[in-house]
Amino acid sequence: MNEQTPPTPSRRKVLRTTAGAAGAGLGLAAGTETARAADRAGPAPAAVPAPAAPVAPGRRSATMAGVPFPGRSTVRIGLVGLGNRGGSMLGLYLSLPWVRVVAVCDPVREKAEKAAAKVVAAGQPAPALYTKGEEDYANLCARADLDFVYVATPWDSHFAIARAAMLNGKHVGVECPVAMRLDELWELVDLSERTRRHCMQLENCCYGRTEMRVLRMAHAGKFGTLLHGAGAYNHDLRSLMFSPTYYEGPWRRLWHTRLRGDLYPNHGFGPVAAYMDINRGDRAVSISSFGTPALGLAEYRKEHVPSGDPSWKETYVGSDRTVSVVQTARGRVIRLEHDVSTPHPYSRVNSLGGTRGVFEDYPARVYIEPDHTDDRWGDFSAYAAEFDHWLWKEHANPPGGHGGMDYIMVYRLMQCMRLGLPPDFDVYDAATWTAPVPLSHASIKAGGAPQEIPDFTRGEWQKTRPGLDSVKPD
Repeated sequence: MNEQTPPTPSRRKVLRTTAGAAGAGLGLAAGTETARAADRAGPAPAAVPAPAAPVAPGRRSATMAGVPFPGRSTVRIGLVGLGNRGGSMLGLYLSLPWVRVVAVCDPVREKAEKAAAKVVAAGQPAPALYTKGEEDYANLCARADLDFVYVATPWDSHFAIARAAMLNGKHVGVECPVAMRLDELWELVDLSERTRRHCMQLENCCYGRTEMRVLRMAHAGKFGTLLHGAGAYNHDLRSLMFSPTYYEGPWRRLWHTRLRGDLYPNHGFGPVAAYMDINRGDRAVSISSFGTPALGLAEYRKEHVPSGDPSWKETYVGSDRTVSVVQTARGRVIRLEHDVSTPHPYSRVNSLGGTRGVFEDYPARVYIEPDHTDDRWGDFSAYAAEFDHWLWKEHANPPGGHGGMDYIMVYRLMQCMRLGLPPDFDVYDAATWTAPVPLSHASIKAGGAPQEIPDFTRGEWQKTRPGLDSVKPD
């Protein structure tokens, strides 16, 4: 098998056969008709999605770059996956008065019932429950009264559920990463264009207060001409990966027996890609990756896990730390790191540098000429008043986890759907931010040889367009 498309985990192999999962053989034409019916079922759209550009060579349909959602007064959503992440996000959707939770899905019925109780407690009608096995998401996606499907399931099912949602005419937002294989990323791009439905990577870190402030500073030229950036997911997850209840399966730990590369690049890559306008004036063209030996999980298991535990049958191949360098078309470099298997404080690194200065996070600090000239880091908070994003000025103390970034992300996405605006990021961003998963694996196996990152936009990246640095709607 091509090294860029690593083997599919057998635990959920059935989820790869999604022709039936997309609505009992509806096919693309039927899925598109369902999309039209779903739009008719809601309030009259304020704007109808239209091709933003002529069809490019190699593209069977027009680009989805800059295509607005159909506006509606109420956004009707279905949630698939109600575990740690999905269960915590439900309350954020319920906090928005124009969002209605119509359906929830999880193979563990108790989780679905608990979620339904929260919906009712919030004053909404009881949602439909889909709990008949791991494929019942297909029936949720086939409903005619949904506008958006939210996916928070184990990684290996993300592609199948996103595919089913679009084939049934729904916009879809997927937790990281959006898929695990390069061919799956291309299929999601093609499906988004053909069905005219958005498929988005729900990258909450792009909406962090610090990240959005750095974004606005970069776009205002405070760092001069941008040259380099870095992002990471360095988070000690050893105890959680060996917990018998936290990651059911335990699906996350098992990926360390299958892939050697960066399993979770999105939290680091997404914000830096936004700073550099990747897919909006620049693009990522190649990635070179290197990985350390895989020792951390085995050592942790030896010290903390009883000898009879099933995990003792596992052999870990995933590098304890991967380091990747991404080259862009404009010659910039982005360093990505991933380490969830060794002890260290949490860090997403999050740095950005240019010809006039540099920002580094954890802790946040800045050095910009002419503001700083003494070779000492400056106070990043001094830039808050001028460069805080309007979303954070409007929601200074947002509810929810991760310092409020989860709420800001949900609020903004649902706002775009209600008002008929283009999303801040799209399927091309989802594919680009996730491409390091298979490509870093291939590069490490090839001794660090550069791997080409496809141009998922098919040339649209050369056109500037809005992204996360959005203008506040009137």
